[in-house]
Amino acid sequence: MSDPFDTLGVTPAFDLDLQAVEARHRELSRALHPDRYAGRAPVERRLALSNAIEVNEALRALKDPVRRAEALLARRGVVLGEGDLPPAAPAFLMQMLELGEELVAARASLEQIIEIAERLEALEAASLRRLSAAFQELEAGGEFGAPSPSVLEIGAQLGELRYYRRLLGEARAIQDEIG
Repeated sequence: MSDPFDTLGVTPAFDLDLQAVEARHRELSRALHPDRYAGRAPVERRLALSNAIEVNEALRALKDPVRRAEALLARRGVVLGEGDLPPAAPAFLMQMLELGEELVAARASLEQIIEIAERLEALEAASLRRLSAAFQELEAGGEFGAPSPSVLEIGAQLGELRYYRRLLGEARAIQDEIG
């Protein structure tokens, strides 16, 4: 996939004005809409469709904080897929295991599932704030001579965010099932 920041023509940053990104997407989508190419040669229609698909995929990538972080790292030549992340700290893994067990135990209680989901949402929000701060620091090159966070540190934070989102997805699925 191409760089979603370049595709949409937006400044690469973790903290994005998503409304501005969506406005840029709408602008590009109108310009690339297949109806505008109805009378053109088949190769032009295919190219416009391909570009429209790429613009849509870029929007999806930038709206997702995990994919946005991965795209920012890729711009620095670092590709951190799910299996490339540094191992999570044992205490963090225990916390995730305990939350997962709570989800299983609470499966029949909508109130408990909602409470767990709210805790996971708070953990996810805190993780997003830490990731945002790490990217800001990385871009700034560190404050007052302090070293900026390493890509591995950002990778670890990204891994935590993935765990929170996965468990939150499970909690929401159980909510939908029960509620």
